[in-house]
Amino acid sequence: MSEGVEHDAVDDAKRALRADLREKRNAMAPAARERAALDLTARLDALVAETGARAISCFLSASSEPGTRDFVREAVRRGIRVLLPITRVDGLLDWAVATTDGDVAEGLFGMPEPVGELLGPIAVNDVDLMIIPAAAVDQGGMRLGWGRGYFDKTIGSMEKCPPVYAVVYDTEILDDLPRDVHDQPVTGVVTPTRTLNLRAV
Repeated sequence: MSEGVEHDAVDDAKRALRADLREKRNAMAPAARERAALDLTARLDALVAETGARAISCFLSASSEPGTRDFVREAVRRGIRVLLPITRVDGLLDWAVATTDGDVAEGLFGMPEPVGELLGPIAVNDVDLMIIPAAAVDQGGMRLGWGRGYFDKTIGSMEKCPPVYAVVYDTEILDDLPRDVHDQPVTGVVTPTRTLNLRAV
């Protein structure tokens, strides 16, 4: 199979999988979402405590994503420096420091993003832990994003990458995912019920 055909096959497989995962997320009952967000907050709090991180990056969850907003608010309240991503047209991420009462606006792709002073892409080099969104993660630590490549690009360009944990629902940890050369693995995954280190061989 030629490289181009293989690449197209991977893209098609990813697209179909994303559509299926998005549909399942959108079908979740509001009460189940709220419960999951509470449980996830406790898991993320424990991960920060376990790693001793004082500066982290996280993201503001959209309505269908596992809820991170309470976690971000509480982390800031406890004195943790939290950087939140802001999408740019050139495919890179700017960052803003989270505050307990920060305003939220709609970003480039309709995702919630903070309103505040923009820090450049290299600001994330100073964090001790990265918590990033994902559509799914497989048992080997490969992450399926939503197709725009922002986090793959960020992780791939960091000189000294800290531990990176993807946030998904329990049903989104899969045996194996289609992968491309630019896809970046994650250290582990956090769901509402468990935290897994996928790189501890």
